[in-house]
Amino acid sequence: MLEVTDLHAYYGKSHILQGVTFNVAEGEIVSLLGRNGVGRSTSVKAIMGEVAPAGSVKFKGQEISGKKSFEIANLGLGYVPENREIFPTLTVRQNLELGIKNGQTSSRWEIDELFDMFPNLAERADVHGGVLSGGEQQMLCMCRTLMGDPDMIMIDEPTEGLAPKVVEQVGNLLQEIAKRGVAILLVEQKLTIAMNISKRVYVMGHGQVVWEGTPAGLLKADDIRAEWLEV
Repeated sequence: MLEVTDLHAYYGKSHILQGVTFNVAEGEIVSLLGRNGVGRSTSVKAIMGEVAPAGSVKFKGQEISGKKSFEIANLGLGYVPENREIFPTLTVRQNLELGIKNGQTSSRWEIDELFDMFPNLAERADVHGGVLSGGEQQMLCMCRTLMGDPDMIMIDEPTEGLAPKVVEQVGNLLQEIAKRGVAILLVEQKLTIAMNISKRVYVMGHGQVVWEGTPAGLLKADDIRAEWLEV
């Protein structure tokens, strides 16, 4: 579904991504792992067109490198950024309604169904997004993206700074997303959640993929974890 080949990206003169290559199959959960600053977030931003990419990015067989972010989203690729970009002056329900694409006639997801999964959001349906807690804003951002019925969703650090109970809710939602045939590219620092739900993982270091394999394989690769993941 997603094929990234020899992807490069720059911030000014800084060469952040230096030939990143990976893929995500239909309905698959794949995690990008690595320490802060290795290029994981830049990878998803370059795929989504928020950072100018050099290299090939194909989504459902179509080259999307160089397209605008809204064009990529309209092709069915969803993106949940790390900074939880909700509309603070709109209510929870209004934020969710904004996720619905123009002309969209059906969806795998309904607002009431998402409210059932996240009772906290249901209780605050008519509350402005800006007064939600960080965890509630993260839930809202993920749910708003799902309202657009993407075929694949890229999620950047969804559990950062969240309470354990909310982390569990996010993990359950990610598994439900995959059950409905939506592919997931997960950028995550917490190994536990990534290893529990991912089919495959890629480890990044210095702007490149330095290891790829299954969670079980990574558990056996003590040298890789020590060099590229553990503090």
